[in-house]
Amino acid sequence: MKTMGFVFLLLAFFAIGVVQGQLRVGFYSNTCPDAESIVSSVVRNAAQSISNIPPVLLRLHFHDCFVEGCDGSILIENGPKAERHAFGHQGVGGFEVIEQAKAQLEATCPGVVSCADIVALAARDAIALANGPSYEVPTGRRDGRVSDVSLAAKMPDVSDSIQQLKAKFLQKGLSEKDLVLLSAAHTIGTTACFFMTKRLYKFSPAGGSDPAISPDFLPQLQSICPQNGDVNVRLPMDRGSERTFDKQILDNIRNGFAVLESDARLYDDETTRMVVDSYFGILTPIFGPSFESDFVDSIVKMGQIGVKTGSKGEIRRVCTAFN
Repeated sequence: MKTMGFVFLLLAFFAIGVVQGQLRVGFYSNTCPDAESIVSSVVRNAAQSISNIPPVLLRLHFHDCFVEGCDGSILIENGPKAERHAFGHQGVGGFEVIEQAKAQLEATCPGVVSCADIVALAARDAIALANGPSYEVPTGRRDGRVSDVSLAAKMPDVSDSIQQLKAKFLQKGLSEKDLVLLSAAHTIGTTACFFMTKRLYKFSPAGGSDPAISPDFLPQLQSICPQNGDVNVRLPMDRGSERTFDKQILDNIRNGFAVLESDARLYDDETTRMVVDSYFGILTPIFGPSFESDFVDSIVKMGQIGVKTGSKGEIRRVCTAFN
């Protein structure tokens, strides 16, 4: 009888849907009940003074997870060889927001909440601030003890081919569908002309511009990023919808209005092209997939890459330094 009761409780536990690998929703409910609300408050306050905080925090989560797993390794500042100084992490920011949240959490629940979990929670809150979907974040990550610039050498790059992008995502356990959905995170935020030069003026193999760019769009891009112009000038990654988290960027990709080369490449491959198109069928609003729901599935999945739990890793006292 006791065995049957145990089995019933176990099944009920899994049926709630809170178990995600070794992480679980509400991990801090007993040890630091206000953990998530503290992070949300810090992110919300930061966004009031810095308008681009939502895309910055979302990008920080992605870059953290793609090197050594989602373990806060990108936050460490231990000299020029720290991971955060990798070429592939150029422009990544939001570190000060994570530190502010950590300081408040240490004052409330010292030694309890990991920096890695703060990054994941902050990304969730950032998406909500951009009118994106709300979702629950499985927590319980511990912070990594390694930060090495060389480990970020294989980050996905804006000039990667679709084959390279698929391979890099597959190495992290992410599918072609995940590649499309996580690339769609570019629906908010900006990029620098530095990342546009090759696509606009030196596109391989013949030079010139990427033929995937719509002829109606090319002059606009070139006017913002003229040849030999200021490479630090920034432009929205999602034409017409850069402050709202939505599927507009996928429609742009379909019609030749992708800004980033890596986004445009999603339409070069039959599998990823079908995923993009699946969100725009005539019957999609009724019977088709939900972009918001699918994105949540992908970002929660990404948030479990290489996590350290249990006795692995540590809970840092400050996010920029190992204990």
